[in-house]
Amino acid sequence: MTSSTAPGLTRFNTADEGDARAALHEVCASSTWVSKLLAQRPYADAAALFTASDAAMAELGAADLAEAMAGHPPIGRPKPGDPTSSREQRGMAGASEDLKAEMLELNLAYQDKFGHVFLICATGLTGEQMRDAIRARIDNTPERERENVRTELVKINRIRLTRLAQGA
Repeated sequence: MTSSTAPGLTRFNTADEGDARAALHEVCASSTWVSKLLAQRPYADAAALFTASDAAMAELGAADLAEAMAGHPPIGRPKPGDPTSSREQRGMAGASEDLKAEMLELNLAYQDKFGHVFLICATGLTGEQMRDAIRARIDNTPERERENVRTELVKINRIRLTRLAQGA
């Protein structure tokens, strides 16, 4: 995808720094990640944007990852009035009350253990798949889980950057 076929990427590349920073902050709450991506504008295409995003995510330290995670609501409780959060967690929308209650319990146990929300790229997943993932990951070490979170953030950022590049 070139900038000539990606109106959102053209807008992003030519936006003033404040607007570009705000757009990136909607993708990822890490100020370090945002600054790294801003510094490399303009992007020739979405692939270059993804490469920069992935590289920036790989370099984030624990505090930067915590900042990035703070921008994500718990699974099953999207931010009120936030269409991105609701769209990404659509798989929980039709979940049974039992599944929602179980997810709440698992989310709280996960947060108690790791000190942050359970983070997963929920786009396209069912409530049961999200529940199974949290069950599988809750026994991880903090170090292993930090790397799982980094991997999930890469996936989430790519989905959000695609929307940004397409102008959606």
